[in-house]
Amino acid sequence: MRKTNLVSQVALWVEEIIADGPIELVDVEYVKEAHGWVLRVFLDKPGGIDVEDCRSVSEVLSDVLDREDPIPGPYSLEVSSPGLERPLKKESDYVRFAGRLANIRTYQAINGQKNFQGTLMGIEDGKVLIEIDGEATAIPLDMISKARLAVEF
Repeated sequence: MRKTNLVSQVALWVEEIIADGPIELVDVEYVKEAHGWVLRVFLDKPGGIDVEDCRSVSEVLSDVLDREDPIPGPYSLEVSSPGLERPLKKESDYVRFAGRLANIRTYQAINGQKNFQGTLMGIEDGKVLIEIDGEATAIPLDMISKARLAVEF
């Protein structure tokens, strides 16, 4: 199974596993690291995800992966919180985290830059609004290559 297909399929399985509760799927990644392939699933919920949430989803997902066997060869499964620098993946993330500091990287330069840090102001007409030094900037959602919450000190 191709990497993108695998990530999509795992995301579907996780969505089915968590469908009846408050847990949300933030991201799935399948990456090669020094010690081998790692399948990572990031979860969140209001008030934050805990170890028990991760354990219960991991157990069910592990059973599904064993049964379906979509990954040839060895790999590690990690189910965890997205952490303080949570990725912003869905349109609803930009609304939910409005008012928070974020880092956004774009595929192409906008006004001469590709990296932005500022306060999220939401999303409007397919454009993420971010305030930088008191000025609003609109970034088309389809131009965002990576977006994360930033740690505020």
